[in-house]
Amino acid sequence: LPAAYGVYQAGRRTRFMIKSEMMDIAIMRFLITRTRSVPVDRSQGVEAYRGAVSALREGRIVAVYPEATISRSFELKDFKTGAVRMAAEAGVPLIPTIVWGAQRQWTKGGTRDMGRSRIPVRVRYGSPITVAPESNSEQETSRLRDVMHEQLLRVQDDYGSHPEGEFWVPHRLGGSAPTPEEAAVIEKDEAERKAAARERKANGE
Repeated sequence: LPAAYGVYQAGRRTRFMIKSEMMDIAIMRFLITRTRSVPVDRSQGVEAYRGAVSALREGRIVAVYPEATISRSFELKDFKTGAVRMAAEAGVPLIPTIVWGAQRQWTKGGTRDMGRSRIPVRVRYGSPITVAPESNSEQETSRLRDVMHEQLLRVQDDYGSHPEGEFWVPHRLGGSAPTPEEAAVIEKDEAERKAAARERKANGE
């Protein structure tokens, strides 16, 4: 949302590609509907992909989270190739964007603070990245991640204090957030629990 607000200030609107599970949260369901964002069933994402490419060709802005989910470590995860493939197919540039500080308001495993707390949130938009239709999507995705990693480091440097032990501060900066390796284990366990719950629901249990 902070990134979308910056785009809105420039007179444009953003459509987000967002996992369909977010529709289960009332406030997110309201925001998704109001912004005409695209809920994505990650097991069947072909239609959402085609819709996003169509919107891009119409000149709309589509926001894609290349990691596909929120990083519990607050470090960049491995990127999926979807954003690069959409940009190449639609003939539009990628605008690498980093948001820092929003995890203090709402994140996986953390407390929610959506009131008037004056928590600073920083957004950095990078220079456009052009992707040729014939380019290698894996290589271009790696390039995108490198650019965004450098952006992340600059935003963190400019942000100010990162108190030791705070849940929203990466382990690398002295915080209590899990390391990327620890986060991967947590996410794997969570995915397995969700898969088991879906199977039980499908079986009428």
